[in-house]
Amino acid sequence: MAKFQWEATTRSGEKRKGVMEADSYEVVENRLRSDGLVVTRVKKEPKQIHITIGSGVSAKDLQIFTRQLATMIDAGLPLVQCLDILAAQTPNKIFAGILGQVKVAVESGATFSDALRKHPRVFDDLYVNLVAAGEVGGILDTILNRLATYIEKAVKLAGQIKSALFYPIGILVVAIGVIAVMLVKVIPTFEDMYKNMGNSELPAPTQVVIDLSHGFLDSWYIYVGGLVALLVGFTAMRRNERGREILDRVLLRLPVMGPVLRKIVVARFTRTLGTLLSSGVPILDALDICARTSGNKVVQQGILRARDKIAEGHDMAGPLAESRVFPAMVVQMIGVGEQTGAMDQMLQKIADFYEEEVDAAVAAMTSLIEPIMMAFLGVVVGGLIVAMYLPIFNLAGNISG
Repeated sequence: MAKFQWEATTRSGEKRKGVMEADSYEVVENRLRSDGLVVTRVKKEPKQIHITIGSGVSAKDLQIFTRQLATMIDAGLPLVQCLDILAAQTPNKIFAGILGQVKVAVESGATFSDALRKHPRVFDDLYVNLVAAGEVGGILDTILNRLATYIEKAVKLAGQIKSALFYPIGILVVAIGVIAVMLVKVIPTFEDMYKNMGNSELPAPTQVVIDLSHGFLDSWYIYVGGLVALLVGFTAMRRNERGREILDRVLLRLPVMGPVLRKIVVARFTRTLGTLLSSGVPILDALDICARTSGNKVVQQGILRARDKIAEGHDMAGPLAESRVFPAMVVQMIGVGEQTGAMDQMLQKIADFYEEEVDAAVAAMTSLIEPIMMAFLGVVVGGLIVAMYLPIFNLAGNISG
């Protein structure tokens, strides 16, 4: 099966174009004619080499597609026509190709959810299961609107995680870069100047800094190799099940960052579970999806243990409390939601509350870390500068004496 680029016009003269997967030119022309289009050109799409990181489709692309598809279906347009229009207008060529494949699968008789399931790197389990629930219940437009809202909030949470993690890391990288430049460029200049001045005996702090500079220049490959080994080891640990569990547990227990990450985890879990339950997904399937999309191995194990207990006939609040991952207030509110039969609404309220908490916590953490990191940078860099100027201060004192 090959891809064909086609151009056609409607009976009213409107121009259309797109990409279709088919076995031959004739199949493409027959399909277009059956859609009431007048074919003007069909040609085989040239093969292109795409180098992509991840799926090549951003969360923003997915959110816009979902919202537009919901609007079109609500307006009464057939699904195949919606997919055709959206594939033609999206600026992301990779996403356009995927939508074209989904359209072909739907035209061939597959359900929309089954067609999406063939592209797991773009449409995850949560997306596919919600679409399947919408198809069964005849409320696909409502489900897609919920999905679009969920993706918007998920993107916001992801941004907050980046703010929580990358800001201190960025400051630390800048500090390391400044110190490296001083050790390589600035301190050797001062050393040469003191040698020319005939200073044979330097103050202890100055000599320590010069020795550090010599050690870095003479054995730089050890420092670089150690840094590379650290990054490789960290990556390997993240890919290992046991290693990732240890790292995720450490992150949740960090003094300043841990509480923020825990709030992010709670917000993501409650938002995901609330969206799934309100869309008609069975609770065991919903918990399974929440575990896989939690983003934290410790939380994933806690949710899966709770799922096993619920499968045995227990309520949800008890097993979640036993996992020691979720705060007591969250567990109690979930228990109230179970008793009143309004679990999905209660979960959405918890998610709203914790998303606001995350906003405040990230702002507070950033305002706390910023002066600490700047003070650290000032002390280290300032200490190096003062150490290198000590001989000059001593010389000036001797002259004045």
